[in-house]
Amino acid sequence: MQDRAQVRIKARINKREAVLRTAAQVFNEKGYLASTLDEVAERLNVTKPTLYYYVKNKEEILFECVRIGLTMLQEAIHDVGVSGGSAADKLTAAMRKYTEIVTMDFGMCVIRVGEDPLPAESQQKLRRIKAAIDLEFRELIAQGIAEGSVKPCDPKIAAFTIAGAISWVARWYQPNGDLSVDTIADQCIHFLSTGLYQPVTP
Repeated sequence: MQDRAQVRIKARINKREAVLRTAAQVFNEKGYLASTLDEVAERLNVTKPTLYYYVKNKEEILFECVRIGLTMLQEAIHDVGVSGGSAADKLTAAMRKYTEIVTMDFGMCVIRVGEDPLPAESQQKLRRIKAAIDLEFRELIAQGIAEGSVKPCDPKIAAFTIAGAISWVARWYQPNGDLSVDTIADQCIHFLSTGLYQPVTP
């Protein structure tokens, strides 16, 4: 009996995730305000009342989509931070993971939609996760400066610049486009770590 219960629980979790992922896709394509739960149900080939078995309303869906995306980013950067290598190596790995996640459904929803349509209390919860992600980046940059693998700079400005530049990828990335995620990550990391200008020869 317990095994059957576990199977049912797992099935419900998987179906709920399918609802959230499909909703994230609709939000990313049309925007939150222009999207309807009817469209989400249609894509899943279920009735609209079926959706309410897994979620309360549209607001809860957006909150969960953004929360999942932010949590993915936070966990990825944290895991990189506690791995081996120099701070510069960790920062490079963090930028790569960040790029990968913002081109996925939930990560893209963080950037294209975000928490602004939600009530103030929900916004605050999600912004606390954002602040933690920013702190992870700042600490990696500060570690790099201390060990000499990163040029002296203001970690706050550097972290904002990195996150802002990579986050914008989610705005223009096309899954069926000419550029793969790896290529985009390589180029972003190159520009952010070395800059655009050639060194001036004396």
